[in-house]
Amino acid sequence: MSDTEATLAPADTLPVLSSVDDYLRFCMEYDASDLHLATGSQPTWRRFGNLQPIWNNASILTAEDSRRLAYGFLGEKQIQLLEEKGDVDFAYSPGYGRFRSSVVQQRLGIDMAFRVINANTRSIDDLGLPDTVRTLIRYHNGLVLVTGPVGCGKSTTLAALVDEINKERQDHIITLEDPIEYVLEPKSCHINQREVGTHTESFAAALRGALREDPDIIMVGEMRDLETISLAITAAETGHLVLGTLHTGNSARTLDRVLDVFPSDQRDQIRIMVSESLRGIISQQLVPKPDGNGRVMALELLVNTPAVANCIREGKTFMLNGVMQTGKNVGMITMDDSLRELYSKGLITREECESRAEDKVVMKTFFKS
Repeated sequence: MSDTEATLAPADTLPVLSSVDDYLRFCMEYDASDLHLATGSQPTWRRFGNLQPIWNNASILTAEDSRRLAYGFLGEKQIQLLEEKGDVDFAYSPGYGRFRSSVVQQRLGIDMAFRVINANTRSIDDLGLPDTVRTLIRYHNGLVLVTGPVGCGKSTTLAALVDEINKERQDHIITLEDPIEYVLEPKSCHINQREVGTHTESFAAALRGALREDPDIIMVGEMRDLETISLAITAAETGHLVLGTLHTGNSARTLDRVLDVFPSDQRDQIRIMVSESLRGIISQQLVPKPDGNGRVMALELLVNTPAVANCIREGKTFMLNGVMQTGKNVGMITMDDSLRELYSKGLITREECESRAEDKVVMKTFFKS
């Protein structure tokens, strides 16, 4: 048992705590990113990317325990949705913090999952993002995408980009989120934040509405479907700066995902539109540190140059990695180069570097040299 586990683990079996808030406060105190309260399991958290029981000798949650905990923090509207639809997602904001919450009914009973949202928006410098990122958000139109797997910090990066715009420009920012995570205070910009399910029925509906609200910048929390992606591209082409996220691993897969949602007879036109409107793609993942105490960001950055635009128009996204290798002078970074740099600085292990590499053959050659 680690020193941390020894500190956290009580001597006897720990009974189920009285409320969800008790668990959430504990997660915040020990820097956990997620909390899971699931029927038939011990209370579990994710710390530094690792999912594990909070206490090895904690009581297993019964269906009655889970129901009591859930109904103790849900409002009347959330309870109604849970009972009618079987699931409810919303931002939970008690006085001590803010959490992205998901409550679902399943075979054994009720399951709850919470993502801890940092109350303070972190800056581009705080996150260690390259200066080239600032160039991407200084355009007055176009499409900037932040991509990566679930839990890699996309929302944090997106909030940092919007906050930078909020400080530098005097524009109208509209954010469309599910749910609202970071609460953004106006600085030099006018900001409207809308939540899917609370203020609008869907991302697509909110995006259509946003285009009639005189926006300069539109942030789309998640580009999930054909209609949302199509509207985002149209907005980027018609004089708006659109920031969005996708659950894709690198720049090539991101572009393939964007293009593949369209019917085949529209793809030639869409490729041209994306090649002209895209400003850049930030792809990221969080990699555990060697000592297990924290994670570092590995980041790929694509900047839309004439060579990149040509690859998109021609449908040759498989060539983008080579273009990025030759585009380092304009700030482009490949994921493998980022991983190698983190390894060289001693911030990640060789095993993590090799397992997360896009080109594993080249990465093995790197370690042999």
